[in-house]
Amino acid sequence: MGLNTKELPKTMKRLVAHAPHDYRLEEAPVPQPGYGEVIVKVLACGVCASDIKAFKGAGMYWGDEFNQAWLKAPVTPGHEFFGEVVALGEGAAEKHQVQPGDWVIAEQLIPCEKCRYCKRGEYWMCQVHNMFGFQKDVAEGGMAEYMRFPKNAIVHKIPPSFTVEQAAVIEPLACAIHAVQRAKIEFEDTVVIAGAGPLGLFMIQLAHLKTPKNLVVLDMKDERLELSRKFGANVVINPSKEDALERVLELTDGYGCDVYIETTGHPVGVTQGLQMIRKLGRFVEFSVFGQPTTADWSVIGDKKELDVLGSHISPYTYPIAISLLERGLVTVDDIVTHTYPLDDFASAFDTAAKGDGSIKVLLKP
Repeated sequence: MGLNTKELPKTMKRLVAHAPHDYRLEEAPVPQPGYGEVIVKVLACGVCASDIKAFKGAGMYWGDEFNQAWLKAPVTPGHEFFGEVVALGEGAAEKHQVQPGDWVIAEQLIPCEKCRYCKRGEYWMCQVHNMFGFQKDVAEGGMAEYMRFPKNAIVHKIPPSFTVEQAAVIEPLACAIHAVQRAKIEFEDTVVIAGAGPLGLFMIQLAHLKTPKNLVVLDMKDERLELSRKFGANVVINPSKEDALERVLELTDGYGCDVYIETTGHPVGVTQGLQMIRKLGRFVEFSVFGQPTTADWSVIGDKKELDVLGSHISPYTYPIAISLLERGLVTVDDIVTHTYPLDDFASAFDTAAKGDGSIKVLLKP
């Protein structure tokens, strides 16, 4: 047992991914802290679009060989978590600056601290790339009653004023911040955000803080477009009801948008953006796709000379996310729509997958 440890139960419930469509609630030992490690009681864990895609089998590898797939089973999924510190290993309080009772969150990626990227401060591109909720035995996720933060996890304290809903969205908000930072939005820009899911709705709020000339949102659901207006969009377009390309070209004197942020997770979001963006524009690709995406790369080079920018997770943005929420500059109102107990994970996944009347779904172990 570690230092500063209160009495913990012997066992806990956790969700375990065994294979596509084969996720089971199981009993497991409560983790114990080693040197520099933190044990938290999970208070909430969001269901991400990538969790749904993994459940359906996208990008999966179910075995033991090294590969680049998303999830290696059996593993407890969940990377949008936060919890209360309940146990600290030796040296953990000093290393992470936390105490029992603190609300904390760990960044999604656990850097190896040894590869060329980690040594250069580019830890989010760590070559080993262990991420909570994806690698068995290394980084079990937050869809459990308790979880362990390894000694090299990047841990942040959550202000005591935060609600459960605010704390639960720090991870997706931090990812959205990185994507908007990559876009380098200027005052006179016309910005198009494709997709008004949870991440898109945060990106809208963040892009609005950058005060571009036009903030355009594309989505197939009218209720999400209404929320987009509330969060700062001045133009909203449902591509199933009107010609999105024509509207954007009309808005920009035929040139196209300056910035296009793709967060639909659908291949058409890519090809639509390549049409819609102006020459020398900035295309930010955020989504995780469940299937290969094909595009005419001559548009990127020969025809438009675009800056195509990837956006992967959330480097150095957790403190920014916490600050924006604490200052009331970003809201979770109307974004967190459903909450389920861990026992009812199947309903939570089903609600998140359908997206009818739901935006962000939380599990509360």
